[in-house]
Amino acid sequence: MQTLALEKAFTLVEPGPVVLVTTNDGVKNNIMTITWTMVMGFSANFAITTGAWNHSYAALRSTRECVISIPTVDLIDTVVGIGTCSGEDTDKFETFGLTAAPARHVGAPLIADCLANIECRVTDFVDRHDIVVLEGVAAYLDETREERRTLHAVGDGTFIVDGNRLDRREMMRSKLPPGV
Repeated sequence: MQTLALEKAFTLVEPGPVVLVTTNDGVKNNIMTITWTMVMGFSANFAITTGAWNHSYAALRSTRECVISIPTVDLIDTVVGIGTCSGEDTDKFETFGLTAAPARHVGAPLIADCLANIECRVTDFVDRHDIVVLEGVAAYLDETREERRTLHAVGDGTFIVDGNRLDRREMMRSKLPPGV
């Protein structure tokens, strides 16, 4: 094996999928691209890494709610575009032609163009690590969407796309929660 520069080690375990997180500050909707996400067990608890460098962060902090929207590979240029401009001076829904749909439990909108959406409330801010802990309160999946492959950021400007799905449900049945 060859030595890898330690500052590139994160590219080996960069999590995924890439998500779009919507907020509403009481006046306008915004979207930020987030590549650092984590599932926190079998419940609907998640963590994202973000901070004051993202315009949406102020709304996330004040409203303590958001929507995690899961885009598919056909939206890669939209995902990258959203992540490379600021909601401070850009209406990202209009600029990228995305459809905001009303959520049922939070003020932030769903993105109708995405494969799935999870309405969330913030349960904690771990400021030392710029981690926002979220609790899902409702989830939606577009079963009619043909494209279902999600994106995973490597961290160096490249992405990996989901491939074939391998089914080992029966083999893992004893470890899966009921209903999964």
